Amino acid sequence: MMQTPAVPKSVLDTKVKVTQANPHNYVSASLPETQQQTQRHLKALVDYLIIIPSLLMMWPLLLVLAIAVKLDSPGPVIYRRRVLGKDGRIFHAFKFRTMYVNGDEILAQYPKLRAELNKNYKLKCDPRITRVGNLLRKYSLDELPQLFNILLQDMSIVGPRIITPEEIEKYGEHGQKLMRVMPGLTGLWQVSGRSDTSYNERVKLDMRYIETWSIRQDIKILFKTIPAVLKGDGAY
Repeated sequence: MMQTPAVPKSVLDTKVKVTQANPHNYVSASLPETQQQTQRHLKALVDYLIIIPSLLMMWPLLLVLAIAVKLDSPGPVIYRRRVLGKDGRIFHAFKFRTMYVNGDEILAQYPKLRAELNKNYKLKCDPRITRVGNLLRKYSLDELPQLFNILLQDMSIVGPRIITPEEIEKYGEHGQKLMRVMPGLTGLWQVSGRSDTSYNERVKLDMRYIETWSIRQDIKILFKTIPAVLKGDGAY
C-alpha cells in the first residue's frame, strides 16, 4: 500500500491560512447569525440522529466485511489514511483495507499508472487492489468505517469529499473555503459520477455544495446516494 509522507499536524503550520470556523460552518454569511447557528446545530443533530442508529444496525455487516478483508490477503483490516479536515487539521480517515500491503512495489512496475495516479489521485484499473477490495470499492463499502469519523466529529455525513494534505494545492484560491467545513462521507461528487469525474469537476462540485448548502440539499444528496452506490457506476 502506498505510504503517505510525513506532514504537519495541520496545514496551517505551513503556508496555507484559513479562517477559523464552527464545526458545521456551511451556511452563508449573508444570513443572520442566529439563523446560521440554528442551521449548523441542525446539521450536527441530523448527523447524530443518523449515525448512531446506523452503527447499531450495521455492526454485523462491519464484522463480516472485516473478516473478508482479513481472509483475502495478509495485512491489517483497517487502513488509516491521513487526510485534511476542517481548519486544516489533519486526521486519520478509517477505511477497510482494499490494497495489498506491498502496493508500492506493485505500482512501481507500471510507470504510466504511477504518472496517472500522481495527476488524478485515482486509477481506474489499479493493480494494487485486492479481490475483496474491488467489491468493497464498487459499492463504497470500504468507507463504512468512516461512520466512526463522523461520531468523532472529524467528518459530517454530507460534505465536500475527503482530500489529502497534498491535494489542497489543486484547489488554488478555493482551498480556504474548503477548509472552513468538515469533509463528508457522501456529497455532490459521489452522486455526480464519482471517480468518473475529472479533478477540476470535483473541485467545482465541492465549491457548489459549500456555497449552496442547506439541510434540504443534504437530504436530497442522501436519497441520491443510495441508488448511486447500489449501481456501482464510476466507483474505483
